[in-house]
Amino acid sequence: MFLAFFVQANTDKDEIISIMTAQETAWNKGQLEQYMAGYWQSEKLKFVGKNGIKYGWQATLDNYKLSYPTKEAMGQLKFEILSVETTEKTAFVLGKWTLYKETQDVSGFYTLLWKKIDDQWKIIIDHSS
Repeated sequence: MFLAFFVQANTDKDEIISIMTAQETAWNKGQLEQYMAGYWQSEKLKFVGKNGIKYGWQATLDNYKLSYPTKEAMGQLKFEILSVETTEKTAFVLGKWTLYKETQDVSGFYTLLWKKIDDQWKIIIDHSS
């Protein structure tokens, strides 16, 4: 029983890392809608940043578009995943993000709460600073 849970947790961790890798790729191509595919497409999604809390998938996408109006403004994103803790239906990811830009690189940290919804992992809360 314990071994089966451990194997599932590793599979879930790999799936989450794969989604985050796809998000990096989409961001670096300037494809914000594809980047947002990792997020729960719901008005209950919460994004917490330096300007407070945004509620909802569309509001989060709109905020990204406002903050990063061009591919050049987006820079090149790199996630450094520091830890992934999983249960059967939830996961907690802690890491560092860096945007490599022409003028000046910027970086910060993130905590992501993931939930398995309809057998797919989705970010339901993102706290990035």
